[in-house]
Amino acid sequence: MKRILTVQDISCVGRCSLTVALPIISAAGVEAGVLPTAVLSTHTAFPKFTFCDLTGEIEKISETFEELSIDFDAVYTGYLGSFRQLALVSDLIDRHKTDKCAVVIDPAMADNGKLYTGFTPDFARAMAGLCAKADLVVPNLTEACFMLDIPYPESYSEEYIRDVLKRLCDLGAKHAALTGISFHPDKLGVYAYDSISDSYFYYYNDKMPVAYHGTGDIFASATLGAMMQGHSVESALAVAVDYTLECIKLTMQDENRRTYGVNFEQALPYYIERLKKFII
Repeated sequence: MKRILTVQDISCVGRCSLTVALPIISAAGVEAGVLPTAVLSTHTAFPKFTFCDLTGEIEKISETFEELSIDFDAVYTGYLGSFRQLALVSDLIDRHKTDKCAVVIDPAMADNGKLYTGFTPDFARAMAGLCAKADLVVPNLTEACFMLDIPYPESYSEEYIRDVLKRLCDLGAKHAALTGISFHPDKLGVYAYDSISDSYFYYYNDKMPVAYHGTGDIFASATLGAMMQGHSVESALAVAVDYTLECIKLTMQDENRRTYGVNFEQALPYYIERLKKFII
């Protein structure tokens, strides 16, 4: 069985970060090791939450893994809340990165043309340095623009998206995938670039008239789970698009749906079946 390490925060209630990554990656038949960067009572979309910073534990945990010769088939990072965490995670990747260990980075820090509260353009540039170590980086367009220090466009062409992807790989990442890309009003998906083969890939599915918290975490986790089951990067991205859509559809159908995330748990059987279908 393969083993991955995911480094991000955990909310006691609220579907995001580790509470999403752990069950999805486990459902893919992969051992999910975790390194929590912070513990929150609920995620930050709630009107009130507690926060316990675990930055001081990151280096100690990483060193202990190394001393025990615990290895990983992938390191996957999500939300990182400070410059210090970026530096520590960069060191962690250096400790555990091998030819057999993939690095997947979701630079969760912005959306809809704006940085999340507490983040700055300097932080985005530092995140770009971390993404240089990635085998796959999966930002949305806002995050990509901040990392590249370019204006966020109100509209875009396919040529523009290709240029952004190539610039992301010029930072050092082997593969880059932009999430939430749409060229048609009723379609939404992912557009990716493979710097090794100098080739592009895109995959779309239906666009729903809703937006829910945590779908980016679901997408990144589902992508990694598929990669660990032998899917190519492109096929794994397609699996993640389809699974995320299924999560959204099930949430829309739930009369008792909650406001803090999607019903990804109900869609896990779909994900497990979808993993059996390879696109590329």
